Amino acid sequence: MRLSALGVLAPTLVSEAAAAPQAAPADLTPPPDLFDAQLLDLDFWVKPRTLSVTRPQSGERAKVLYWKDGEMIDSAYEQLCHLLRDVNGRATMAIDPKLLEMLWGTQAFIARYGMEQPLEILSGYRTPASNARLQEQGIPAARKSLHMEGKAADIRIASLNEEVLGGLIRSFRQGGVGYYYRSGPKGGWIHADTGLNRTWKG
Repeated sequence: MRLSALGVLAPTLVSEAAAAPQAAPADLTPPPDLFDAQLLDLDFWVKPRTLSVTRPQSGERAKVLYWKDGEMIDSAYEQLCHLLRDVNGRATMAIDPKLLEMLWGTQAFIARYGMEQPLEILSGYRTPASNARLQEQGIPAARKSLHMEGKAADIRIASLNEEVLGGLIRSFRQGGVGYYYRSGPKGGWIHADTGLNRTWKG
């Protein structure tokens, strides 16, 4: 599979670097620029891409090399689609390659600072039935959620709080970022999607 969709992201990041950043709501002021994807050079985007993920819900762990020499590796892409499946609905669909790009970019970026930790995928693809069930249970789930299109994931990285992780993903300027602050040992999570650029708290 030739990587046409994924190839869009790297040049876009570079071309937008000179653009003025979008204004953020006052209550969502990003953290200091500890991480800023706009500082990346093109070399970052041409190296092989390995995504390390865990699914707490199913207990799965995987480290998948999915992109090399400018091409998606079909079998690895299918494996990642399975890992981001609807665990409750037992259904899989094609995941937007740009979402994988965002997840990999996040993980690879923090690895430059010595933080090589897997991404926890709390939710990937959702069937409409699973999405409706979450709404009935009072769990945050938009009626037209991009999870149902394979374009969104709820994620967590153990060493990063929601503010820093969300700020990093926002710096890609490639879609929506939702901050879900929760107390407890695991804390909250970040919703990342490849829809319109927007930010919210849930």
